[in-house]
Amino acid sequence: MLRKQLLAGAGLVMACVTANAATVLNVYSALEADQVKEYKEAFEKANPDIEINWVRESTGVITARLLAEKNNPQADVIWGLAATSLQILDHEGMLQAYAPKNLRELSPAFRDKANPPKWTGMDVWAATVCFNTVEAAKKNLPRPESWADLAKPVYKGQIVMPNPASSGTGFLDVSAWLQKFGDKKGWEYMDKLHENIAQYVHSGSKPCKMAAAGEYPIGISFEYRGASLKAKGAPIDLVFPKEGLGWDLEATAIMKGTKKLEAARRLADFSASREAMALYDKSYAVLAIPGIAKANPHIPADYEKRLINNDFTWAAKHRDTILKEWSRRYDSKSEKQ
Repeated sequence: MLRKQLLAGAGLVMACVTANAATVLNVYSALEADQVKEYKEAFEKANPDIEINWVRESTGVITARLLAEKNNPQADVIWGLAATSLQILDHEGMLQAYAPKNLRELSPAFRDKANPPKWTGMDVWAATVCFNTVEAAKKNLPRPESWADLAKPVYKGQIVMPNPASSGTGFLDVSAWLQKFGDKKGWEYMDKLHENIAQYVHSGSKPCKMAAAGEYPIGISFEYRGASLKAKGAPIDLVFPKEGLGWDLEATAIMKGTKKLEAARRLADFSASREAMALYDKSYAVLAIPGIAKANPHIPADYEKRLINNDFTWAAKHRDTILKEWSRRYDSKSEKQ
């Protein structure tokens, strides 16, 4: 009996030692708050000896934090950050090149061009306008069909959108307008749009949530949040402006200098796997591996064709200049942090 008790106790000690020996990865992310729990559980189930410690913020905030920590990195891996931001980090020499096991299955357009790549794509998120049909009817507001429509005086004070300095969704909007309309006309467009903006908020999801709740009739947001709120019964239409949609890639990268490189590589492998793509598919209509994404009844079948020809390198190179000019012109309407 004593022998069995000793063996049982030894087994318990060994289990505790094994659990305590789990490698803890500091993972920085701009994923949506309602995604990180499921992603963590899936990865840790496939890798029981590794534990994820999330550090999650909006795109602009997490990018600024990573840059501030350049000389004393705290992150081991980035899982879910705009490719535009990752290009900035790469330019600063902060990313570790690595070719995930499933790299060949990823679309060449959705990964870093270097070999081995510094980052690999996960999914696309793109601009979408959330239009509250009930509130709009009360105010006799027509349904917009284009970005140009949103600059019309009839929408004065009726629109909320993300602040591009803190939100990746906000930056992809501004970057897309400058690329699509040209520098001069792009800023002229934003000047007119600014007259109709009630507030610039610090989240890509929040404008759609506000529109769904009836706080404002129009929120410039992105397709996942709009589709999920509409599926839950929110009285919103999703508008995909006809001039084209700004977009960015969520992507994964390993931080140079991590002391947990083997574990970091396993997370990069998982992020590029079909198992992970099945998780991303619950939220997004375009994935890094072609042929996996299922149709969403609230997103048009030709959604991918509506994406603008986005120059990530240009956007990353000019990001600071764009944000300084944007803040100079429009920051007076920004939400207080």
